[in-house]
Amino acid sequence: MNPANFSALVIFICGMIGVLFVVIIGHHLKKRAKSTDSHFDDIIISSIGKPLVFFLFIATIYYTLLVSSIIPETYRWILDSKYLMVIFTLIGAWIIWSFVRNVGLQYEEKIINSASNPAALKIYHFFKATYSYIIWIIALILILGILEIDITPLLATGGIVAVAVSFAGKEILGNFFSGAVLAADQPFKIGDRIEVQNYTGDVINIGPRSTRIKTLDSQLVTIPNSILTNDIVANYAEPDVQMKVRINIGVSYGSDIERVKEILLNIADEAIKTGLCIEDPAPAVYFLEFGESSLNLQLILWTHEYSLVFDVKDYINTKIFKRFLEEGIEIPFPQVDVHMRSS
Repeated sequence: MNPANFSALVIFICGMIGVLFVVIIGHHLKKRAKSTDSHFDDIIISSIGKPLVFFLFIATIYYTLLVSSIIPETYRWILDSKYLMVIFTLIGAWIIWSFVRNVGLQYEEKIINSASNPAALKIYHFFKATYSYIIWIIALILILGILEIDITPLLATGGIVAVAVSFAGKEILGNFFSGAVLAADQPFKIGDRIEVQNYTGDVINIGPRSTRIKTLDSQLVTIPNSILTNDIVANYAEPDVQMKVRINIGVSYGSDIERVKEILLNIADEAIKTGLCIEDPAPAVYFLEFGESSLNLQLILWTHEYSLVFDVKDYINTKIFKRFLEEGIEIPFPQVDVHMRSS
């Protein structure tokens, strides 16, 4: 065997043994880290485990090919050390990205709870949404420097491309930027019930480009993030999940208004006893107006959970209908009196 190829074989075997050794040690350390009280060792091992194995594998292949005579001289330019440095730069970016991501996943709840002011919390969420872009853009700049590529023409070309892209992909880029704004501002979170434009539903996913809500009709609606940042969004879950319920009632002109109010408040008290409504704020009845065919009132109650609004309306309306029948209170319908004049 050619001495160069024999040396390459030795390097390859030793390298693969090293890779196997790192995999075994990494698996052992991961199990050991789980038994400790600190989470930081778990983060370190998870962040460098796979990148380190990949690093050793690439280094083994590179030096094996470098020492051997397998690759002809015509193609040995691919073994230039700068290409190896490019791969190492990518691995380094991978390690940093994994470390930042794992720290965020492990300590996110603690960071949020210990934030001293809302501004700091918004900065954290903005960083969470953008750190990946920052790390990989820096890695790209370093790689261009390693490859000795002058980025000045790229910047000039990039300016032209940016103008073209700004027209062609304005909405897409706008949605991604809006996603970062939503992550920083947090007008709502997953599980909140929101209303935007003509859609009302529960947020089930907040992505970088769009947000998905499940409507009250169990339909999945995807809303571009740019709409959520530029339009008015009502969040029923903030500042709390209590919800005001308004019940409009019309009674005939001959009805005793005070008696009607008393009945409506009694029904509201019954709703409170069932647990559908809450005592504070207290229920209230208002005589709103003299309608064309009825005296119009409004019963206002509060429920402790916005998802119970339809249950409250069903319960109250059913009770009103039954009690009004028992009390002889008429619920009028639109009518017109016609007077005939004799000729």
